[in-house]
Amino acid sequence: MPITFEDLLRNLKKYITKKSDLEVINNAYLLANEKHFGQKRLTGEDYIIHPLSVAYILSDIKADFETISAALLHDVIEDCGVTKEEIEEQFGHNIAFLVDGVTKINKISFGADSEAAIAYQRKILVGLAEDVRVIIIKLADRLHNMRTLWAIPENKQKEKAKETLDVLTPIADRLGINQMKSELEDLALRYYKPDVYFQIVEKLNQSKTERDEMVGDLIYTVSKILKDHGIKHEIRGRAKSIYSIYNKLSKGKSFDQIYDLFALRIFVNTEELCYQTLGLIHSRFKPVPKRFKDYIAMPKTNMYQSLHTTVFSSAGIPFEIQIRTYEMDKIAEYGIASHWSYKEKGSIKANMQNDMEQKLQFFRSIMDLNNETTNDEIFMNSVKEDVFKDTIYVFTPKGDVIELPNGSTPIDFAYRVHTNVGDKMVGAIVNGNIVSLDYQLKNNDIIKINTSNNSLGPSKEWINIAYTQSAKNKIKSFYSKIDKLEYIKKGQEILEDGLRKRKIVFNEFYSDENINKVLDEFRYKDIDDLYNNLGLGKLAVNSVINVIYNENETKEELILNKTLNKEVKLPNAKNDIIVEGIDDIKVNIASCCKPVPGDKIIGYITKGYGITIHRLMCPNVSDLTERTINVRWNEVTGKKYPTGILVSSSSNNILLDIISKTSNNDINVESINTISTNEGYLYNITVLVKDKETLEKFMFDLKSIPDITNIDRMIM
Repeated sequence: MPITFEDLLRNLKKYITKKSDLEVINNAYLLANEKHFGQKRLTGEDYIIHPLSVAYILSDIKADFETISAALLHDVIEDCGVTKEEIEEQFGHNIAFLVDGVTKINKISFGADSEAAIAYQRKILVGLAEDVRVIIIKLADRLHNMRTLWAIPENKQKEKAKETLDVLTPIADRLGINQMKSELEDLALRYYKPDVYFQIVEKLNQSKTERDEMVGDLIYTVSKILKDHGIKHEIRGRAKSIYSIYNKLSKGKSFDQIYDLFALRIFVNTEELCYQTLGLIHSRFKPVPKRFKDYIAMPKTNMYQSLHTTVFSSAGIPFEIQIRTYEMDKIAEYGIASHWSYKEKGSIKANMQNDMEQKLQFFRSIMDLNNETTNDEIFMNSVKEDVFKDTIYVFTPKGDVIELPNGSTPIDFAYRVHTNVGDKMVGAIVNGNIVSLDYQLKNNDIIKINTSNNSLGPSKEWINIAYTQSAKNKIKSFYSKIDKLEYIKKGQEILEDGLRKRKIVFNEFYSDENINKVLDEFRYKDIDDLYNNLGLGKLAVNSVINVIYNENETKEELILNKTLNKEVKLPNAKNDIIVEGIDDIKVNIASCCKPVPGDKIIGYITKGYGITIHRLMCPNVSDLTERTINVRWNEVTGKKYPTGILVSSSSNNILLDIISKTSNNDINVESINTISTNEGYLYNITVLVKDKETLEKFMFDLKSIPDITNIDRMIM
């Protein structure tokens, strides 16, 4: 049965006692219900069922009233035209901020394109910096969507399932929210690899009776031992998740070799009793060697604490046993979300955020990665390699714990401590012994980094020795700064040599007025930026000088100065586009595909921005069926429209040839961006044309230029 508001309210009243908080939640529901009225989900249910279900999931982990309210409202900005300001006026800054945060995440499309995936993951991770509750709402939102994933086509099911496994479940794991993580993983596997999923389910069902009998015997025996020693306790069985079984099978194990399909969890009242219970169990059952883990003395970075041991039952079957207190169990299931119930001074947000920053080192690692000047692909690799893989825990000489990926070296440790420590490192001592910099660190190592202020910096060879992408990036950054200084010096020499050749007095050229004019022309922030681009060969020295002394400017330089990287504004297409059944509505031309009169087009209804016009074959709308509307060009259009073409050439001297073709076709070149590649040169050109026929004639004429190898229309 679908969740109702009464169901939610019953759950909330178990832990929210303030009437004013419940009233805010009630008002949030009323607004959401009003705004979503008439909307349906693909399941056929009223849309309000979705935010209600998300809020109910969060109520199970005892979310605060602001988070519950934001969960009820999380789709009203995107789908109902409500503004953040309207929410803030009625519900206050915090709730509006949470709703806006979830909306921003949801606006970013995430498909097969790797760049989109990277941007999506970056947004989620960086969003944690502002309020961790945003990501917890997003996890609950995805969990309910995964529960109803059967309603979308199979190809979309697989995309969502893969996205969930790649992006969201690792974050849920790092936040310690095991309750959500396990269900998300199982549901994702159900849709991503259904054959594997149902094979595992079938095998579990076949062995269930025998397994339940063995578990029952073990529970009885362990419980009797603890009762005989006066230890109050509770024992629960824990079935291993289907996704965990899949992971072990993927590593080459057979189903029969996975002996912890079912584990016992023993709950006691104190930490001391955890260790006492462990001793009693080991005195009765033989432990499996190397299977004991003490996460109480050394908690995981997501705050997880428990004793893990594996013992042989009386029948010789290995069983995993976990021993923890009730408080430890709450943290194990809810992780960072267990802090909803904190009664300390200050806001819940502050308590959760402060604890996260103290205990989740991975968070700081991600923020460091995002702040480094690396491209998106490097960032994604860094996150996967440095954050979401097996970790070790090592110590500074003062006893501070540092988390690193398994395989890390002293170089990685030094740069994790601080960039300056890495840059000034001259050696490392591990457990009192001098080690080489390629030494592979192990759990519990104590590392001291020797530094010197006289160090010239890291060796370039360290890039090959370092294990983490973060350390590699910082070493590369060190050298890129040195290289930049060299390019700046080279660029200054090039400019001064150009001035000498043109017999221009240095002091005259270097006046504040002239330099500002040059910087404005090329959009550089300072003169070092100008020198750097000259040194790199990205800018011709005569182009710089001609900004001030343009009497010797060539025709090609004039063209480049007028068109290079110029921003082109899309015209108002209101009178040129006819929207079916609507007379007066705001119409925008899509900047991704830039349609022109004569193109087959379709309209996409946006909230608050009218209708955006796309080319019918634009990939950004090709799979959409909702919120699209039929549109067509007016028979008579009154404007020229910008559109992009991509010209491939083996030569970088074809600009004049391209420009010459425009005069015969009534076309204007608005901007040009030249890109050098291994295969030649690409010219990203924006042109103004009156219709598609004119554009196609122009592109046909360009093919007559000998050095041009290919011409395509651009879609961003």
